[in-house]
Amino acid sequence: MLSGLVIVDKPQGWTSHDVVGRMRRLAGTRKVGHAGTLDPMATGVLVVGINKATRLLTYIVGTGKSYQATIRLGATTVTDDAEGEVTATAATGMVTDAAIAAGIAALRGPIMQVPSSVSAIKVNGERAYARVRSGEDVKLAARPVTIHGFDVAQIRRVDGFIDLDVTVECSSGTYIRALARDLGAGLNVGGHLTALRRSAVGPYTLAQASTLEELASEMRILDIADAARALMPVRELSAHEAVELSFGRRIPASAEGTHTAEAPAAAFAPDGTLVALLFDAGRHARPVLVFPADAPPASGTPGRDVAP
Repeated sequence: MLSGLVIVDKPQGWTSHDVVGRMRRLAGTRKVGHAGTLDPMATGVLVVGINKATRLLTYIVGTGKSYQATIRLGATTVTDDAEGEVTATAATGMVTDAAIAAGIAALRGPIMQVPSSVSAIKVNGERAYARVRSGEDVKLAARPVTIHGFDVAQIRRVDGFIDLDVTVECSSGTYIRALARDLGAGLNVGGHLTALRRSAVGPYTLAQASTLEELASEMRILDIADAARALMPVRELSAHEAVELSFGRRIPASAEGTHTAEAPAAAFAPDGTLVALLFDAGRHARPVLVFPADAPPASGTPGRDVAP
């Protein structure tokens, strides 16, 4: 059974759900999910899990993200990006490079960020963007995020606007549209996002990504064991420990005793098989998730040599 992660280079104009639908057809299974939505306007890394690997997605969603983006200063839109109607413009001639640098510096580190009102956050059971489209004035609560890096690669002054090519490294839950909006608001000229490309989700990068066209020709899949090794701390098991964990039983805690249910370790059998994700609880380690072994093919089926 095909199982693992596929790092997709999402095309512009597609929703993350569109990509999942296409991957279901390419992989020939309904059990497909993704780790972190990208807006239709955005391109880049979308981590897709197939079959057993969908169980890893919970631990991928919360990892840090990296982006390449273009921010336009001098115009505000209703969606905080180029897909929304422009609601206000302002002259940018007095905005200096030093002021831009100071504005960006103020948005680095731990901040309280108000998500865009057209985000997918649910308000009383309904997506915020759906409420906005129905004419409601939606106000979302600020939430803590961390901007690990926010740097300008290029500044272009064109037709009265200022376009900034930037790179952003941030915690999960950060809205790059909101960074553009807040930078523009801090400079008193307004701002919105005009381009966005996600370059990394946790340890998975564009270098590993394939387009949907490439995947239609050749499925490029990251084995679930390799995916887990890249994602989290590793614990190598003895043969006895591997058997115990495979039945959901506890084993002695790791020497460090630092793994938690929220940040578990990937436990591997001596043959390299991913057995479980486990966490330390006192003197013992308990499995938070056990991966059942694939059943061997039946006699006479493809994939097994059978004597004539």
